[in-house]
Amino acid sequence: QVQLVESGGGLVQAGGSLRLSCAASGRTLSSYVMAWFRQPPGKEREFVAAIRWRGGNPYYADSVKGRFTISRDNANNTVYLRMNTLKPEDTAVYYCAARWYYYSSKFTDYNYWGQGTQVTVSS
Repeated sequence: QVQLVESGGGLVQAGGSLRLSCAASGRTLSSYVMAWFRQPPGKEREFVAAIRWRGGNPYYADSVKGRFTISRDNANNTVYLRMNTLKPEDTAVYYCAARWYYYSSKFTDYNYWGQGTQVTVSS
């Protein structure tokens, strides 16, 4: 089992920045892919970014490419999502997720989830 806990959400003005954190525990994560998803009000959960613990290039949704950066701290089992130049359309509950080995942009492929953290971008 893997436990994931997100933090860092809040209210920010358009153009501002936030850094989300996802603390993972419960087992060795060296073969896992970690991802961020988000769910805007009234919409489906959508892929944001993903990275593999043991290396390789990260992947981003087109809507956040160039603005968001996913990174990891392997020693502390923590994944980050740095969000710059935030827009009102970035408003959503952001979720941390994990699955074994393979990259995926489909939320149904991930079997471990955090509880979510709210990000609200005001205009």
